Amino acid sequence: MPGTGRRLRGWALAAAAACLTLTLSGCARVDTTTPSTARAEAAHGAPAAFGSVDCRKAKCIALTFDAGPSENSARLLDILKEKKVPATFFLLGKRHIEKYPELVERMAAEGHEVASHTWDHKILTRISDAEIREELTRPNDAIERLTGRKPTLMRPPQGRTDANVHEICKELGLAEVLWSVTAKDYTTNDPALITERVLDQSSRDGIILLHDIYPGTVPAVPGIIDALKARGYVFVTVPQLLAPGKAEPGKVYRP
Repeated sequence: MPGTGRRLRGWALAAAAACLTLTLSGCARVDTTTPSTARAEAAHGAPAAFGSVDCRKAKCIALTFDAGPSENSARLLDILKEKKVPATFFLLGKRHIEKYPELVERMAAEGHEVASHTWDHKILTRISDAEIREELTRPNDAIERLTGRKPTLMRPPQGRTDANVHEICKELGLAEVLWSVTAKDYTTNDPALITERVLDQSSRDGIILLHDIYPGTVPAVPGIIDALKARGYVFVTVPQLLAPGKAEPGKVYRP
């Protein structure tokens, strides 16, 4: 029929566009829990856990770093210590945790939240259940050996997850953490552009995604911190952001 080809192409383009809007979940609808919901679901009047910051009252934001440690992580830790800012590190196992164990130990010792970004950055929605378990258990075991504490948080590579991944995470005691702010620092080494992208997207209860493996990212961090502090933000770890609620295994958290 005349026009059928054009209509089919139009439907295909519409489907592709819909998929692009859901890239965090691998083109699948994922139920997520916001930090404010996690806090509200906690017992009424419960004190804030994980330190003195109460994100029910403070204008909180979480700084998170994926895919380290790397040769840039020591400088990043120096900056965070100087600025008195806690962060959450979603670490890779292969070529990272195993290469820089002293940095993993330092992250934990200096009060940062140490979490998992899988062992080898495999897309979890594309591999078998046995491979998913290996991708999740290997970094957890390595982090526990180094820090004495098994991670309770995980960030799926590319944010791609589904019901099957949730179920395995629940079995392994892991909650998934996505993000609301991305500088796409894998596309640029320009610290000024990275800073601009973060500041443009930041809002209360935000979770900022950066990668300390790229050369432009760590130089951007001091400016990001200073600018957000000037706007009244308080930096917290992801567990602090959820407190007095706690991340529940099998759930996905995103602002």
